[in-house]
Amino acid sequence: MTLHHVEIWVPDLGRAVESWQWLLEELGYTPYQDWEDGRSWRLGATYLVFEQSPALSADHHDRRRPGLNHLAFHVRGRERVEALVEQASAHGWTLMFPDRHPHAGGEGHYAAYLEDKDGFEVELVATEG
Repeated sequence: MTLHHVEIWVPDLGRAVESWQWLLEELGYTPYQDWEDGRSWRLGATYLVFEQSPALSADHHDRRRPGLNHLAFHVRGRERVEALVEQASAHGWTLMFPDRHPHAGGEGHYAAYLEDKDGFEVELVATEG
């Protein structure tokens, strides 16, 4: 069995789409659903939903509070990780831990950690083959 979907509530759908659409499509996801308050992208049987819900109880995400800390994605090869890092700022992402990049997760772990304007973090993990 695989993960069916993840739904992330965002404070500003337009801002989320600006960042996440670029990244997800670069990672091979395709647009799946589109409605007034949300968008989703799918890869295989799994999809990610971003929704601006009127039921939000806060105006920003804090990855250090209980709940989602970050999403981690496989990226084919170190060169691809670096290419995504180079393009990320043009799409609303900031490189986290730049002084330790690309080994912020440890010497044996090659990854980039990015944060969007709303505080959501992704980890782009280089895989070989």
